[in-house]
Amino acid sequence: MENQDAARRIAELSAELERHNRLYYEQDQPEITDAAYDQLFKELKELEETYPELALPDSPTRRVGGRPLDKFVPVAHRTPMLSLENAFTADDMTDFDDRIKRFLGLAGDAQIDYTCEPKMDGVAVELIYENGLFTVGSTRGDGIVGEDVTENLKTVKAIPLRLRTPQPPELLVVRGEVYLPLAPFQKFNEERQEAGEPPFANPRNAAAGSLRQLDSRITAKRPLSIFCYAPGEVIGYEFGSQGAFLRTIPAWGFPVNDLVRSVSGIAAVHAYYEDMMARREELPYEIDGVVVKVDPFSLQRELGEKSRSPRWAIAWKFPPRQAITVVEQIVPQVGRTGVITPVAHLKPVEVSGVIVSRATLHNWEEMQRKDVRSGDTVVVERAGDVIPAVVQVLTDQRTGAEVPLEIPATCPECGGEVVRIPGEVAVRCIGLACPAQLRESLKHFASRRAMDIEGLGEKFIEQLLSLGLVQNVADIYELKREDFMKFERMGDKLADNLLNAIEASKTRDLSRLIYALGIRNVGEHTAKLLARAFGSMEHLEQASEEELTSVREVGPLVAASIVDFFKNDDNRAVIKRLQQNGVAPTVEEKTLGGKFTGKTFVFTGALTRFTRDEAKRMVEAEGGHAAGSVSKKTDYVVAGAEAGSKLEKARQLGVKVLTEDEFMELMK
Repeated sequence: MENQDAARRIAELSAELERHNRLYYEQDQPEITDAAYDQLFKELKELEETYPELALPDSPTRRVGGRPLDKFVPVAHRTPMLSLENAFTADDMTDFDDRIKRFLGLAGDAQIDYTCEPKMDGVAVELIYENGLFTVGSTRGDGIVGEDVTENLKTVKAIPLRLRTPQPPELLVVRGEVYLPLAPFQKFNEERQEAGEPPFANPRNAAAGSLRQLDSRITAKRPLSIFCYAPGEVIGYEFGSQGAFLRTIPAWGFPVNDLVRSVSGIAAVHAYYEDMMARREELPYEIDGVVVKVDPFSLQRELGEKSRSPRWAIAWKFPPRQAITVVEQIVPQVGRTGVITPVAHLKPVEVSGVIVSRATLHNWEEMQRKDVRSGDTVVVERAGDVIPAVVQVLTDQRTGAEVPLEIPATCPECGGEVVRIPGEVAVRCIGLACPAQLRESLKHFASRRAMDIEGLGEKFIEQLLSLGLVQNVADIYELKREDFMKFERMGDKLADNLLNAIEASKTRDLSRLIYALGIRNVGEHTAKLLARAFGSMEHLEQASEEELTSVREVGPLVAASIVDFFKNDDNRAVIKRLQQNGVAPTVEEKTLGGKFTGKTFVFTGALTRFTRDEAKRMVEAEGGHAAGSVSKKTDYVVAGAEAGSKLEKARQLGVKVLTEDEFMELMK
């Protein structure tokens, strides 16, 4: 390659990698896979080694990640958080071992002691402890300066706020990887789709997005965890090696991956890599390789660092879990909550040892953004237990015969109404009798927190469906003994128990029935609020959006979901049949329109005329809400003797303060 061509390619690669760094580290919206990024990085590095005079001073090979986001306070790392050099083959690792020996002046047959760790696919963070207390937490940022996410990291339950040792170091800086386990990640994505929000592409993006929330209360609701893997600066304690560090800190409260191993010699490193690759699919979290570090800290110090990575460590990446195949057709699929999603049916292809024939396209906006069409040649990726996904369309292989799929106007399963709430991504079927939703609807309806039909679990529901005995939840109450006797391994006593459980469920609380119907955005708590406000299913069914939003904690989105649900003829027919079959929930006193509707009270100090529980019941009986803290939304603070900070805050915010007598006058 001529110097001019090399200079042009180096400039192109540098600009492209810098753009991908910004997308990955700053916006959490990567456009290419890790494997594709690694290939670009490897090409740039090789060009710079061949033409060192052409390397740019701000080359991505000299940087780590992206700059901190402006919305967070910058934190300078006491020592740089360097990135790791990558290895992709066994030969790469043998070369790494040889370089270590040459640098240290050791014989070729010397056995280096290494510590091997699973390479977590998460977000690197730094935790600072001063005299045993967690004081500052930050992201990697650009390796020199990170972002202060202390309050968010404090919500990660696995991170100790105080070290569990009577004599903690004066200063301890610990590095770790925050991650989202696979099962919570899948549940989290399902909840996002149900709420009309776009799903995260992978657990790493979900973890990064969670850590970068300005409101730490949002972070607290996300099941993040962490594995700690390295020390930064330490004052007041000596660790002799990487292995000793990882063996010591669990007693102080830090989580360390239990798959970490200390080994001797490069052959043992190879065996560890093969073991981790074999176990990869069964792990409850994502790993994309293994990290290998020279174990003694004395040797690490002797080896030192290069411009962007330490000489004494390397990341041995797993082969990419990707393959190229053809989309044979795109089919709309109805999920358990009625969300209709496009699913790509693929020409079967092997990805990481598994034959893949279907892949999710997430939602219609995502499908249209990637412009996936039937007949397209695509790249599919499989990540752990996450459903395979189409990550890229190879548009240069199109013939012109490819066909896009339009958003369906009606439900592909039941032909019912399809709804798309403004501002939401999700497209939904809202028919309660939709067969695609029936199995999950039945399981939810009979569950303990809903109608609590004891014994009617998944096994029996499957048999009800296979025998064609139920078409919707109302059919449960028309089942007879002879129906249950058709089940496998069914006896008289068990059949009687099921019939008795069904009968007992007819008089559950109204809130349980509301929750059991599976109305979108209506959980247990909201169901209780609605039952208390409206008192009966009839009143709730006739409620307008204005009446619904007058109930505390019921916003426009929830109100629209409820109105849409009761507009549906099939849903109303199912509710009518429930009533005809004897389902008569305990009717609660209607509080909508009570004198405290929409009002919030806070009770503080020593109360003498009533207890706090009695006060709460009085307020709720009149449609109000009793809160535990004072805010701008508080309408009244009722102050007893020796009222403290809540009374002071009420005065600062201008909230009306009542005595107990004045509150009782309001009650009259």
